[in-house]
Amino acid sequence: MITGIANTGYEALSAGILAAFIAQIIKFCIFTIKTKRINFKIFTTTGGMPSSHSAGVMGLATIVGIIEGWDSISFAIAIGYALITMYDAAGVRRAAGKTAACLNRMMEDFYKHDVQAIGGKLKELLGHTPLEVIMGAIFGILFAFFYHFCALGQ
Repeated sequence: MITGIANTGYEALSAGILAAFIAQIIKFCIFTIKTKRINFKIFTTTGGMPSSHSAGVMGLATIVGIIEGWDSISFAIAIGYALITMYDAAGVRRAAGKTAACLNRMMEDFYKHDVQAIGGKLKELLGHTPLEVIMGAIFGILFAFFYHFCALGQ
């Protein structure tokens, strides 16, 4: 059991960071099993299953709700932050990734498959599907409850 940080801002911060970090580890494992190859860049990329952004912000919001109360201003702020982050991951960043994929195809055709002539390909995996966001959020919520009630012994 970890003691000394229970029911403090340190617990909230560590829950959010740990949920996001563990989601990245899960994403790495899923990628490795699915493709049968190891790619350590997965730890630093966006996109993929589950959304580590969603896991982190929902882990943070859930811990704030547990500590401060579900009807507190702090929880309202945390959940608002989480919802905006998750909307952005599934909406704006996903659309930017689709746009990058389209531009990459156009540039390959235009430059006859020599995209290095224009500085290389744009990053396409920027956002998440709604399922990836939902799974990340569920993981973050479950992790926060586990962290608070089991790891910290509350």
